[in-house]
Amino acid sequence: MPIYEYRCGSCGFEKEYLQKVNDAPVAACPACGSNAYTKLISAAGFQLKGSGWYATDFKNGAKPKPSPDTAAAATKSEAAGTATPAADSACPACAAD
Repeated sequence: MPIYEYRCGSCGFEKEYLQKVNDAPVAACPACGSNAYTKLISAAGFQLKGSGWYATDFKNGAKPKPSPDTAAAATKSEAAGTATPAADSACPACAAD
């Protein structure tokens, strides 16, 4: 449930209320009883952090970075694929078989 802030326009009293989105707004100031008690607009209390969010992965329009496991597997498969033919051509006894 969100926390809403209210302020009285008459006496300046401020208070936070934990309310459901569908709940009716508080109409009267609990301090002076005035009907000038209004809901304030305030910043949200959360931040978007971690991988997968725009600011960390897609800000520059680049593709997402591969995970370390995927990059390591690709490096190993490339190294294995290029090492095998080089080893076969360097071995004259293997070529004679």
